Amino acid sequence: MADPLLFRPFTLRDLEIRNRLWVAPMCQYSVDAEDGVVGDWHLQHLGGFARGGAGLVFMEATAVTPEGRISPRCPGIWDDAQLPPLRRIVDAAHAHGAKIGVQLAHAGRKGSTHPSLPGFPEGSVPEAEGGWETVAPSAVPFGGYATPRALETAEIAGVVQAFVDGASRAASVGFDAVEIHAAHGYLVHEFLSPFSNERTDEYGGDLAGRARLLREIVRAVRAEHPTLPIVVRLSATEWIDGGFDGAEATRVTEWLAEDGADLVDASTAGNTPGAPIPVGPSYQVPLAAELRRSGALPVGAVGLITSAQQAEGILATGQADVVSLGRPLLANPHLPISWAHELRAPAAEALVPPQYARARF
Repeated sequence: MADPLLFRPFTLRDLEIRNRLWVAPMCQYSVDAEDGVVGDWHLQHLGGFARGGAGLVFMEATAVTPEGRISPRCPGIWDDAQLPPLRRIVDAAHAHGAKIGVQLAHAGRKGSTHPSLPGFPEGSVPEAEGGWETVAPSAVPFGGYATPRALETAEIAGVVQAFVDGASRAASVGFDAVEIHAAHGYLVHEFLSPFSNERTDEYGGDLAGRARLLREIVRAVRAEHPTLPIVVRLSATEWIDGGFDGAEATRVTEWLAEDGADLVDASTAGNTPGAPIPVGPSYQVPLAAELRRSGALPVGAVGLITSAQQAEGILATGQADVVSLGRPLLANPHLPISWAHELRAPAAEALVPPQYARARF
């Protein structure tokens, strides 16, 4: 293959990214002090992906408020004291030739949970043990988690501002892009889904009401940052009839294009326990293809993409514009370099750090 699409540059607004193989945000639950301040683990973890040849590395769900964390051990971007170690991570990624973004998130009713790591219990962390009261569009719990408090209409403007402030802090330390987390059953997705949104005000009801929070966030971030690339991660289906689905996700994607977003990352599920998810190779790619057919925005595909040929095929058949990897990169952070050599990409040798020139990729 003379010039695979996977390793051609991709432009996001004014940002040129060296290839179309990106790192999906992956929770690490590794903020030991439980103050949102990342440490050496995140520097090495994210720096390794940049060194490994990925085009754009996304840092995991990073909370825009303290109660927006998934667990007490999750990172935050609600306070300036959290910025110096983030700047170190950004500088490390850039030193290896990658671009780096941060996923801005609010966990909503799925917050205040124990870390999803071996040795930890499951479920909600009680307030007496360092947990907190969670909030959501409606007082509907997720599975066996604690029942959240429904946000008052007047509080929602504060949520929007928290995302704007998070984006401003991200830009101040040099992050190249932000991703608004509107997937996997966290707060913004909770508003999108009729399963979790029972509101009767302007933030509930029909799709326009349920999408209002997401649209306000994107518009507000764009107004504050005219040139900052904005990615939105959507769960493009909940895999249950009557939930947020591909048709609604397509309409939201069209609205997001009007609001100033630059790309939609198509994931699925996370808001309904026990959903019958047909997990298999490329199982989410058809949702990416459905969103891309609207022509509104470029689209990213993710989910059980495990080979170079599979990833290249997704791009070559027009199902997505970029491909993101998660678990395969945990096993081998240098997978982009290996795939570039496997596909005989012209950029393959340039991705190899000089210190690793003796390696066989």
